[in-house]
Amino acid sequence: MKEINLYSDGSSLGNPGPGGWGTILEYKGKEKELSGAQDNTTNNQMELKGVIEGLKALKEPCKVNIISDSTYVVKGINEWLSAWIKNNWKNSSKKPVKNIELWQEYVDVSKKHTIIANWVKGHAGHFHNERCDILARTEAEKLKGENNE
Repeated sequence: MKEINLYSDGSSLGNPGPGGWGTILEYKGKEKELSGAQDNTTNNQMELKGVIEGLKALKEPCKVNIISDSTYVVKGINEWLSAWIKNNWKNSSKKPVKNIELWQEYVDVSKKHTIIANWVKGHAGHFHNERCDILARTEAEKLKGENNE
């Protein structure tokens, strides 16, 4: 099974507002950059969307090391997700989980992979995290510019 590093970051200009995500897939020293934008979104949604789009780009089952500066994404994957599913998408307060549709999409695209999510401190000089931040912010700013035309 191939081992892939999936670096991801999200950005939102306003919360909600125009947003973007950036992802880098790394395999044996080769890298592929992906990015996209969405209007009227939140930072957490874009953080998760970057992971989802990175997983969608994989053509076969892989061991995936997700590296993100999003506590929401890392804890969601490692700690909260199984309980949310067991509790019919309700959190520990019995309230509906936020961003259910995105989490359900994550579950769907992650099924065939073995995943470990790792947290890195954002804006701390981590090369791939900084690059993903630039990709995400650029997409959000581009969308904001298009909306203002």
